[in-house]
Amino acid sequence: MPQTLEEIVDLLDLEQIEVDLFRGRQPKTSMQRVFGGQVAAQALRAACASAPEGRWVHSLHAYFLRGGDPATPIIYDVERIRDGGSFSTRRVVARQHGHAIFYLTASFQIDEGGYDHQDRMPEVPAAEDCPTMAELYEKATGRDPSAWENEWSALDVRYAGDSGRTRVLPADERPAQARLWIRASGDLSDDRVLNSCVLTYASDLTLLGAALVPHGISISSSRLQPASLDHAMWFHRPFKANEWLLYDQVSPSASGARGLALGRVFTADGRLVASVAQEGLIRPR
Repeated sequence: MPQTLEEIVDLLDLEQIEVDLFRGRQPKTSMQRVFGGQVAAQALRAACASAPEGRWVHSLHAYFLRGGDPATPIIYDVERIRDGGSFSTRRVVARQHGHAIFYLTASFQIDEGGYDHQDRMPEVPAAEDCPTMAELYEKATGRDPSAWENEWSALDVRYAGDSGRTRVLPADERPAQARLWIRASGDLSDDRVLNSCVLTYASDLTLLGAALVPHGISISSSRLQPASLDHAMWFHRPFKANEWLLYDQVSPSASGARGLALGRVFTADGRLVASVAQEGLIRPR
């Protein structure tokens, strides 16, 4: 996986091979399948390339259909569904080896004023006071933290607590809850498209794990068969993906070998900038 933010940005620099047709390159990785956040981010980047100037993505809805092959480039085919007076809709299909592996629909809107309210950001320790995911990985597995860093060092992820066995957070009405600070590691321009795509990339990394908190099992456990099934995001306010963002995650339900996870993304000063939802396979082996 990308080890620097520059490599993520490079992954999002798609090759245009025809009108509304793009090729996405792959990073070096030891993973068996393409990371879902990468496919979602590249598909969103392809959709943004055809959006009218001055219209920004406000929502995306996606389905993961097949595991992607990390050794083969991905083709992204954009369909221009509609351009209205203030909204535009695009649909993207990602293909490999002649098969669709991923579908995304994205909606874009011009900037408008109107009513404004948001949830209050929960109180959590500052990012600098929280352990890194590499440290937690080493503690949980006894393995060298470089195994985590080699795949995910482009993202700085800090653990702010959960409602599981550690009881860092109260488990009363939220038995499955996890909070993390996350940011892309490096410099990033103010380009709204790029920041939206980088957050989309990062949003798939930890969300499904919230559904496993009350069951005491890690998303990387050999006793589990996990996979993202669908993914949705709503972008509320502009943000910088390389500045600290609190990812407040809860799972209201798990059943039928599937877990549902919801996330709220706050800036360090308390602005709610995005909401995320995902259902995934969490099948016990």
